[in-house]
Amino acid sequence: MAHQRPLVAIVTLLGATFGGLLVWRAFSIKKKRPPSVQRETPLPVAAEADRRPPHEEIEAVECEKTCAAPPVSIPTSDQLLAVRPATVSSEEEWCHLWPSMREDLAAVPILGLDCEWVSANGHAQVVSLLQLASYSGRCVLVRLQAFSDAQLPPDLVEVLRDPHVLKAGVGCHDDGKRLTHDYGLSLTCAVDLRHLALRQKQVALSTRLGLKSLAADVLNVSLDKSPELRCSDWEITYAARDAQVSVALFFHLLGPHLKAHPTCADRLSYAALAAYCQGLVDVPFRGRGAGGVDEHSDDGSPEKTRRTRRPLMGTSSSPDRSLSGDQRVPDPRKNNKRKPLGVGYSARKSPLYDNCYLHAPDGQPLCTCDKKKAKWYLDKGIGELQSEDPFVVRLLFEPSGRPDSHQDYYLTAKENLCVVCGRADSYIRKNIVPHEYRRHFPNEMKDHNSHDILLLCTSCHAASNVHDASLKQQLADQFAAPQGCEEGVRQLEDPDRRRVRSAARALLIAGGGLPKWRQDELQTLVQNFLHVSDERELTEDELRQAASLETRISNETHVPHGLKVVRAYTERGPRGLMELERRWRQHFLSSMRPEHLPKLWCVQHNHQKLLRKYGDDLPVKVD
Repeated sequence: MAHQRPLVAIVTLLGATFGGLLVWRAFSIKKKRPPSVQRETPLPVAAEADRRPPHEEIEAVECEKTCAAPPVSIPTSDQLLAVRPATVSSEEEWCHLWPSMREDLAAVPILGLDCEWVSANGHAQVVSLLQLASYSGRCVLVRLQAFSDAQLPPDLVEVLRDPHVLKAGVGCHDDGKRLTHDYGLSLTCAVDLRHLALRQKQVALSTRLGLKSLAADVLNVSLDKSPELRCSDWEITYAARDAQVSVALFFHLLGPHLKAHPTCADRLSYAALAAYCQGLVDVPFRGRGAGGVDEHSDDGSPEKTRRTRRPLMGTSSSPDRSLSGDQRVPDPRKNNKRKPLGVGYSARKSPLYDNCYLHAPDGQPLCTCDKKKAKWYLDKGIGELQSEDPFVVRLLFEPSGRPDSHQDYYLTAKENLCVVCGRADSYIRKNIVPHEYRRHFPNEMKDHNSHDILLLCTSCHAASNVHDASLKQQLADQFAAPQGCEEGVRQLEDPDRRRVRSAARALLIAGGGLPKWRQDELQTLVQNFLHVSDERELTEDELRQAASLETRISNETHVPHGLKVVRAYTERGPRGLMELERRWRQHFLSSMRPEHLPKLWCVQHNHQKLLRKYGDDLPVKVD
């Protein structure tokens, strides 16, 4: 038996070791196995969060998800348009859909927006449908007339006027005015997609700029606007696509900017989106609109019926000219009219170029000038007439300077016609280097310099201004010289006074047409500002006093965009300013492609002459 004891011990030891391995293996497998069900327990504070204003809710959601949120991927146009919209006819339905919309806005604060209404007997009815689409394509169709006897959801009211959520669409400024007129709603932070399309040069000024054309030209998406479709269930099919296409267009037009960042980012902040739209937020589109067809339309048939405007109370029958900034309610004291692109420019009533000549005492040609100036030398007795045709005046004194050669720009005769298209019946002067930059140049680079003043017809002038906005934006980005934001405006808007003024104007214009709850809300806002007891109604004089409030305050940090850009270029001395001149001149050649430029016009004009005369010692200090 003794010889069996070692064998038993070995077997026992092996058994214990094998058993231990089995236990360790089972424990390891159990530890690695993922939980089969994960449940989220609703927090008890959710009910309180639902009562927050939308912008606070969005910030709260964004704050909670900063670390754990998955990256945001911008969907393609096809993916965005494939999302099925949801209709809202009650506050309960809105409360059911709002949390998901709020999450989308926390990730990307952008809403595609569009309004729909019908016309009866040539008169537009109140807005019947409001479409809102988030970046993911989630679309909510709000039947506003279903809330006629009830208060609109507070979250909806707040998100429309939230200054930290961009609203993108075609004609959203006019949609905002209709919402104000019909329901007393305020729409702020809106961007008209036509501005972005022209800035990014995605479309030409000669093309139609309605949503249907933009969708076809930019996204290759067809929007069916046939009467058959719109007379069926168009609120779900046609209307929803308007808002979704607006979001798709927004991201497509920002493509060059978004490519500078990863395709998927944690989130796109409002500051980033607003920077891409710098100078375009709450700026109405003053484009074509003549002939009774609204600028939303691509033709005069179905769109004209859907978009026919009726005059607002207290205004004329002409369409209201859009107001500037975030002033959503038109001033009832004014009668503004919308002007088509290029219309309203004051064309010259006389030719710019008379092609008269001034000669030195020895007969050397000095320059061309207008007849009024040539006659001034004769009237002063310091010149004598040499010829009537051409009109030549010989000076009786030695001029301060003479041309370097006979091949000088100022010796060439110039035609009175548009240098771009050649039109000769209507033209105005165009500053190739905009005055906001030229005014800060040293005198040697801006006095007696007509080289950069050319003639353009009214339509080419308007088109050139649109292209100029693109280069101004590039300069703003390059030198941190913003246009239209706090640093770049001389006066700032006081938001509290602006809300009071907007409320008073809404009460004056819409009057009893607003829902009772909205009238009471606006009345209380004005009463609190004017320190009027809520026990009595506001008088018309008090409303007009509030409607004429001055909302601007002086901005002590104001640095004009042009001054900041010129300062940046002057750091390289006179050659820097010459580079800025060249940049604007080349921009005009590239964007407008003029076919009738005067002879000897060039982008390097006068630069070598200045360098020979002053070298790098030309004083370029800018105050």
